[in-house]
Amino acid sequence: MIILTGSNGFIGKNFLKKLKGPVIEVEKENIHQFIKEFDKWDQVSLILHQGAISSTTEKDIRTLHYYNVEVSLFLFEKAIQYQIPVKYASSASIYGNTHGEINPLNYYAITKLQVDYFVNDNLEKFKSIQGFRYFNVYGDGEEHKEDQASPVSKFTKQICDTGKLQLFNESDKFLRDFICVDDIINIVLYNQAPSGIYDLGTGTPVSFQKVAELIAEHKEGEIEYIDFPEHLKGKYQKYTKANMNWLDNYKFKTIQEYLN
Repeated sequence: MIILTGSNGFIGKNFLKKLKGPVIEVEKENIHQFIKEFDKWDQVSLILHQGAISSTTEKDIRTLHYYNVEVSLFLFEKAIQYQIPVKYASSASIYGNTHGEINPLNYYAITKLQVDYFVNDNLEKFKSIQGFRYFNVYGDGEEHKEDQASPVSKFTKQICDTGKLQLFNESDKFLRDFICVDDIINIVLYNQAPSGIYDLGTGTPVSFQKVAELIAEHKEGEIEYIDFPEHLKGKYQKYTKANMNWLDNYKFKTIQEYLN
């Protein structure tokens, strides 16, 4: 039996397609009931923890702490007690605008970092645990995320709806490590690395400008340039790049291949 949190989210739904055997789906709406009532921990073969409040602009610290930290620690303490393997979603947002140094820029990133610290401090107590600092994930099934959707999906929807996409001025200076959700699923489920916390991107950053140009060309649409929003200034990562030295000989899907 596998426990999958965040099963109704973008990444969770993609995991659900690949998992075999009985799966206990845990969502924000039923987490309280699950915590109170679930009592079959001795039958769980894997905790696949993908659930969280993922908004980088969320300001409700109590709510963020409950869903992102307290729920995680509850699951991890059960994993230690019953020696259940764990694979969980961390986030590259903990790096902020640094190149691999810890520097969270928002409350969401701070909650992810708190969980990572707990894991590092208790690593030897787990049977097996892997945390993955997801970089910029894109792919099928992002429709419900709206503003939180990846630029790949957001730009595509804008062009399909209006014939043009909106791009911030100077987007050639913003580079992100975009990774297809298909690669996330394959690597998380089937990698052979030991317990630890790992970056998970392609290791090859691409500018927002390049992404927009690829999509505009593929969909035969236009690019409309807009001013950078005030509320994102100082809270927006300018450059991300995963350290993928831990994973050998994996061929990542490119944005071009995804679009085609």
